[in-house]
Amino acid sequence: MTSPAEAWIPPDWPYPTRVELPTGHHLRPLRSSDVDLHMQAVLGSQERLRSVYGEQGWPLAGLSVQQDQSELARREAATHRRQSFSYALLDLGETELLGGVQIDPPQGSDAGAEVSWWVVDWLVDGVIEQALDRFIPVWIATEWPIACPLYVGGQLGRRRAV
Repeated sequence: MTSPAEAWIPPDWPYPTRVELPTGHHLRPLRSSDVDLHMQAVLGSQERLRSVYGEQGWPLAGLSVQQDQSELARREAATHRRQSFSYALLDLGETELLGGVQIDPPQGSDAGAEVSWWVVDWLVDGVIEQALDRFIPVWIATEWPIACPLYVGGQLGRRRAV
């Protein structure tokens, strides 16, 4: 029987474990040990993130450290199994989580994947977000075995399949 991961990502495809951005920041798979940095980023931008991802129920109202760590562990395991991919946007020293990228299998569409990303409030409309906006579609098109990605999420709605 074919697993869901094999249906959309080849089982032997070596997914990226560190991706350098032109801003000096980088992406790497999200880990459960990122909980403190993740909580700070998410709670500091919770109102805007709920306006973007609220229909998906994220981030949870009253999110606790234990809930977040459990969710990060689930995402970390899903990445290892190639079921979905969650990346943290980090500064050079990994002292601050500045956003995230989510790459999921398609949900009832003809897309090859659903891709979304976010940055903390203080980076909205700034150089780092603009660089991420330019980078992600090119990265997905050139480095991922995904045809016809769908870019999803409230403010991300302006970005569609490329």
